[in-house]
Formats: sequence, structure tokens, C-alpha cells
Amino acid sequence: MTVWVALLRAINVGGHTVKMEELRSLFRDLQLADVATFIASGNVVFTDDRDSTALESVIEPYLAEALGYTVETFVRSVDELETIAQANVFGDAPDRPGTSMYVSFLKAEADGEMGARLEALETAADRFAVQGREFYWWRHGSMSDSTIKPSQLSRAVGVPATSRNITSVRKLVAKFS
Repeated sequence: MTVWVALLRAINVGGHTVKMEELRSLFRDLQLADVATFIASGNVVFTDDRDSTALESVIEPYLAEALGYTVETFVRSVDELETIAQANVFGDAPDRPGTSMYVSFLKAEADGEMGARLEALETAADRFAVQGREFYWWRHGSMSDSTIKPSQLSRAVGVPATSRNITSVRKLVAKFS
């Protein structure tokens, strides 16, 4: 059995609040094993023998039915997250004091133009890198100080995504690998 992580987009926004115990119960209802949550931001860890696409196609509609709203779901194995957490897409830049880095998860491989669209948004303080089903955003300073608007980023990416701070991804991997 593979250890999987479901990264849920916008589970607790827009007036919706789902307690982690309820979320674990919903995942157990799907007959997923060893269900745990990590940080109250929509990270559910579980084991199962299906692949990520099959799991997403079961989890998403079930959550929509149970919660009454769409919760886009991005499933990665803990092994995949370990590779993502160790990726050195910006050299030593992410580990410098006063910087931050996020990784955004996509449903499928990025299209060939996504990198160019993200590059067009880059500033002296914001850099992007695309790798497989993820893209990385490095910022010198706080993300909240970036001049890049969420709508610009969404248009550049062109597909649904959910983001996590790389530090959270590394902690998740350390706990569940």
C-alpha cells in the first residue's frame, strides 16, 4: 500500500469550516486506511493501493456531495512529496534568510507554455520554476508583499492548483515518510 497525501484546495475558506476530525471521518467513509490530517489546512494522509488519478476521481465528488461545495483535490505519494521537497530549482536561494518559497500542485503535467507565462510575471524579488506537475514560487521577502496579484498568477497557470509553503511540505514528509 502506498502512503498518499490529498492536498485539498480551499477546504476552509469562503465561510466554510471543516473540522479535521470530520475531514478524517469523510476519508474513512471512502474506505481509505490509516487516515490522518496534518496542519489544519487541508492535508490528509492515508494509505491505499489505487493510483493518484483514481483517488482524485473518488475523493473530489464525495467531498462535493458531503460538504455541498467543490473541494479540488491533488493527490501525491509521500515519495513524490519527498522529491518535491528536495528539489533544488533555485539553487541555494530558498534557504537564504528573508525569503520564502511555495510549491503549487497541478492535476497534470504543466503545458509547455506555463513556464513562459510565469516567467513573464517575474520581478527582481519573484522567481518561478515549473517541474512536472508542480511549479515553485520563490520570493525575496514576504509573499504578501509581492506585486503579483492572484488573478495574474491564476491566468498564467491556466489550470486549478493548490499551494503549500515548502517548509510545510518538508515537515509533512519528515513526519510521514
